[in-house]
Amino acid sequence: MASPRADDTRHGTTRDASWWRERRARPLVMVGGLLVVTGILHVGVWAILGGPWEGPVSWRKPILFGLSGGLTSLSLGWVWSLLPYRRGDTWLAAITAWALLVEVALIDLQCWRGVASHFNRSTTLDAGLYDAMGALILVVTLVAADLAIRIHRAPTDLDPDLRMAARVGLVLLVVSCGLGIWVSVHGDLEVSRGRSPEVYGAAGVPKFPHGAAIHALQWLPLLTWAARRAGLACAARVRLVAAASVGSWLILVYALAQTLSGRARFDVTPVTGTLVGLGMALVGLPWPLVGLAWIRRLRRGDTATVPGNSVPAVEPAAGHW
Repeated sequence: MASPRADDTRHGTTRDASWWRERRARPLVMVGGLLVVTGILHVGVWAILGGPWEGPVSWRKPILFGLSGGLTSLSLGWVWSLLPYRRGDTWLAAITAWALLVEVALIDLQCWRGVASHFNRSTTLDAGLYDAMGALILVVTLVAADLAIRIHRAPTDLDPDLRMAARVGLVLLVVSCGLGIWVSVHGDLEVSRGRSPEVYGAAGVPKFPHGAAIHALQWLPLLTWAARRAGLACAARVRLVAAASVGSWLILVYALAQTLSGRARFDVTPVTGTLVGLGMALVGLPWPLVGLAWIRRLRRGDTATVPGNSVPAVEPAAGHW
């Protein structure tokens, strides 16, 4: 069996199925797992201590930032395991992991102190911690942008569905992080003017587009994995991932349209209602199709295998995807 650090001799792409053991992925996987655990533990804290879910000081932030930061860290580790090695990669991956860990730790610290973690410059300490969070997320954003460029340019032997999932997920992550930076800048300006940083225009929610598609880097690769396990052949998997990718972009466009027009999340117009309806359908529809393919595979007991996978290859019936 190849060692965990074994690389594809042509492109440097890790061929070991245990991608989380790859040396660049390892620190991100460790930090990702830790952050997910902290998010779950804070659910217990919230259940015991109670308190509001919304608001500048609530247990929602340690919960959501722990889970979101952890999943992002795990996904970045997975992406790194797909890429050829580049000088400095190991250090850069470790720096990224630490940036995510410290950012979430600072958010947790502020919550336990009973003060707001964001848009809080009431003391020198609070302002310093808030600026540190901004610097750390900027580091992660720049790294994600670098990985997005590399996954588009680097030669790999990835199957088209997996390559599409990684590329689209990374681009959406970068756009979402950029929107998060805009949320911070906008919020600071609003606070300086004596207005709420949580509102854009009449009722727009600035953080809505930031979070709308930030986790496409999880749900798109998960779709490819499920489709492979269901035995769908490559062409069918590509169509499903393409549909979910378009749907993810439509959801993001919907969130942006709502916010920039000063509307609340679900105060839809006919146009934005159509956007979000189509987007959710395209993101959601592939999953029951994958489920049906899985059921058909189990019933048929097919023995043909998808190249590179130990599951039967099943093409959808005529007229389906």
